[in-house]
Amino acid sequence: MGAGAEAAAGEWVNEVHLVGRVSSEPEERELPSGDVVVLFRLVVPRPAPGRKRPGAGKPAPSAVAAPSAVAATATAPPMVTPATLTSPVRVDTIDIACWARRARSSAARLRPGDHAEVSGALRRRFFRAGGAAASRYEVDATAVRRRYRPAAV
Repeated sequence: MGAGAEAAAGEWVNEVHLVGRVSSEPEERELPSGDVVVLFRLVVPRPAPGRKRPGAGKPAPSAVAAPSAVAATATAPPMVTPATLTSPVRVDTIDIACWARRARSSAARLRPGDHAEVSGALRRRFFRAGGAAASRYEVDATAVRRRYRPAAV
């Protein structure tokens, strides 16, 4: 590896920030090693082709901002109407793994339909399935926060 690659290594970033809808109950698993992980899936709509995603180009709320300032910026998602139910919305369903105690605790309180914010890093996990090697990508969440809970219908 040349000197240029070493200098560039300090500039590489693996950060993920997602806001989406929780699709099912979070599941807590205890592994044979004794480690505990909470797993859930987040459904994130893709922007329509040629359209900017909401909030694109705006700076993210500061990590040191007062909680009331951050809470004031969270708004309810757009209403679901018959027109939006029939439009072809493309989504990504993303696996989230919470290993850190605080992230596990926050994730365990989520319910299907909640809108949640997740921060972490993209990881590729390798495992054996049916005697063959397999892998999958998931977000290793370091922070999980419920942004909105829809009213019960």
